[in-house]
Amino acid sequence: MTIRVLLADDQDLLRHGFKMIIDAQPDMAAVGEAANGVQAIAQAAALRPDVVLMDVRMPGTNGIEATRHIAAHLPEVKVLILTTFDVDEYAFAGLHAGASGFLLKNARTEELIAGIRTVAAGDAILAPSTTRRLLDTYAGTFHAAGGGAPPKDVLAPLTQREREVFTEMTAGRTNQEIADRLVLSETTVKTHVARVLAKLRLRDRIQAVIFAYENGLTPPNR
Repeated sequence: MTIRVLLADDQDLLRHGFKMIIDAQPDMAAVGEAANGVQAIAQAAALRPDVVLMDVRMPGTNGIEATRHIAAHLPEVKVLILTTFDVDEYAFAGLHAGASGFLLKNARTEELIAGIRTVAAGDAILAPSTTRRLLDTYAGTFHAAGGGAPPKDVLAPLTQREREVFTEMTAGRTNQEIADRLVLSETTVKTHVARVLAKLRLRDRIQAVIFAYENGLTPPNR
């Protein structure tokens, strides 16, 4: 199957560069381009791509608002945020709005391609250290502001094993790493992960981490 990608960025040269990289892959195709958030929303609705590469800062409707709209109205379309972490304080907002992950614009070609494939497969980009740094920054802000005590039954729908898997997930570990730590098969871990997400009504691992931080279940800088 070909992964259909929509490119949303206000810089023509960047869009052209991403298009060349994507079209060079045997399992991908760039099916459309957008220079702002309004165009990204319209193109996503018209083309129904598998993945939208979404810039955060664009004129008019920005990438965060466009992501929120796409996630709410086109849940089958996955959004992968592109950002410059050191200067873009809105990257977390993009994840919170419904993106399945984010990459830095200076990511290596292989990282970009792997990220697109990961998101298209229904998973979320969570492993890179920059993701942990971003989430830890948010967590510190949340806890400093007195995020409030989480409901005692917030994980009530989960079994004990699912709670263990949830804890490992929110530490940013892969299925294989979870399997090794809990002495389970990777297939069994995948089943538990799917059940955890379904029971907590979460879309993916990114939302699981956000859920954990917002409910005070994961201490910052762990």
